Order: sequence, then structure tokens, then C-alpha cells
Amino acid sequence: MNESRQRALGRRAFGGLAAGVGLALALSACGGSSNPLSSAPASSGAASGSGGALVIGSADFPESQIMAEVYAGALNAAGVTASTKPNIGSREVYFKAVQDGSVDVVPDYSGNLLLHVNKDATEVSAEDIAKALPTKLPQGLAVLDASKAEDKDAMVVTKATAEKYQLKSIEDMAKVCGDLTIGAPATFAERAYGLPGLAKNYNCVPKKLEPFSDGGGAVTLKALLSDQVQVADIYTTTPSIPDNDLVVLEDPKNNFIAQQVLPLYNSAKMTDKAKEALNAVSKVLTTEDLINLNRAVSGSQKQNPKDAADAWLKEKGIVKQ
Repeated sequence: MNESRQRALGRRAFGGLAAGVGLALALSACGGSSNPLSSAPASSGAASGSGGALVIGSADFPESQIMAEVYAGALNAAGVTASTKPNIGSREVYFKAVQDGSVDVVPDYSGNLLLHVNKDATEVSAEDIAKALPTKLPQGLAVLDASKAEDKDAMVVTKATAEKYQLKSIEDMAKVCGDLTIGAPATFAERAYGLPGLAKNYNCVPKKLEPFSDGGGAVTLKALLSDQVQVADIYTTTPSIPDNDLVVLEDPKNNFIAQQVLPLYNSAKMTDKAKEALNAVSKVLTTEDLINLNRAVSGSQKQNPKDAADAWLKEKGIVKQ
């Protein structure tokens, strides 16, 4: 879940290149109590040794909450007792919660998790990040298999703009970059993957950066559709991309590093049975699944994360009908 997603409506301060501790603590309070880790887990029978009930935490945005419910549902279906503790807050907060055992598992994003534990990491591809990440985690923490599902920043254009400029990739965009206005959060001007990255990796310097504070949401979308901006920074699991037939430009030089969804866990209570259940989720989870789950929860259906997760688990045969 990437630093970029932390910007979205102030929901995701866990992300990317580490938000300040004060912001992290402020966002952790959004979970409904002043200290979401101070209360006992919903599952009161958690054992201190190997094989006890597991508590699945989440960050404070819908996609993370959905994935926590997916993990818990898959575990329960496999006979491993699991409950959820949603809305813990930023990565700085939930990472420590996994370390101290307040929660046992959280859904995370490979690239920014690596940057969290190794700020000097240079890996960008899914394969390289997957290889480096386990070696950088502190003792007692580990990750399971990464899914194909990915949620990261992307340069997005309308179909009309793609056709006008013959755009399929950011390399193509670079050829006409001086004619294009990019809509993105103000921090895009300074983030490594933002304007500096586009200039460094693609020699792309846009005509203008139009700052928006909604993290690729409705305001950014309106600006893109009205041609106020020609390119927008929108997260890849945002339903507005397929719903508006938008084009995600390919990123062959990995300016936006891989962000695969995967479980981060404390090894104290993790059993082989639990690992198998969570890996079964990662084996079938796709980016399209995340888009549809986000649409179910944040769109007109307004499903709660547990209901959306339960429906997905049944659809995939992980939970029997």
C-alpha cells in the first residue's frame, strides 16, 4: 500500500517513504478509540504459544480492511480461529503492532514494506523486491507469498488522449511531456517516483503539475475527464479506471516500484496450516479482484468489508457455499 495511497483523503498515512510519527499517531486514532491497540483483541482466546487464535490487523483505509477480512475468513475456513482488528493506522503503527504481538498478521504492500525496513532499497521489480524483503525484516517477522494483485501509483490518461498522442507507455508520454499537465497530489513534485522520477527515468518534464488533495479521487477524475489535466496519478485498484475506460500507461523502467499485496506476520503463532490458508488467498487474488472489492465497499453498493470479503471467498471456493 504505497506512500501514495496514504495521501488519499488522509486515509493512508502508512504508506511509502514513511510519514512522520505524529501523523501516524493521529491517523491511528481514526480507528474509533484513542489507542486502537490498547483494547483486547476481538478473539479473547488467543494463546501466547504456537498455534493460538490469530488476530488480523489492518491499516485505516477500505482496501486494507477488506484484505484483513479476506485473510480472517480464509483462516477460519481452514480451521484456524481468526478475528480482525481494523483501522490500526499507519504502517509505523501497525508494523510495531505485529512486532509486539498486538496483532499477528496484516495485509501489506511489498515495495513500500521493503522501503520501510530499508530506506536505501534500490529494488524495483516484483521479483527483486520479493527476494530482498525477507532478508531485511527484523527477527520474528516474515512475509508469505506475494499475490499478483498490486495497488500502486500509475500515470493514467483518457482513451481520447491516448489516441491523440499515441500513448501506451510513459516512454510514449515523455515524447510529448512538455505539452501535458499532470494532476497529482502536491507531494508528487518532490517524491522520488513523482516529477523527479519522471525526469530521471524518462526525461519527462510536464508543462505543469496541477495539485489535487483527493489522492486520485473524484476531483482528480473530473479534471482528467474535462481535459483540465491530460495525465493523472491514480492508484491501480481504483474502480474509476475501468468504469471510465481510462488507460493506464505502462511503466517499463519501473518508476513506480512493484506493490504486491502480501501478508506480513509475526512468526510466534503462525502454523503451517495458517500459512497454507493465507498463501491460498495470494495464489488467486488479482488486481481486478481488488478493484471489484473496492467498488463493492466504496461504490454505490456500500457493502461492509466483511460482507465483501465473504462474497469473494465464496466466489473463489475458499469458503464453501
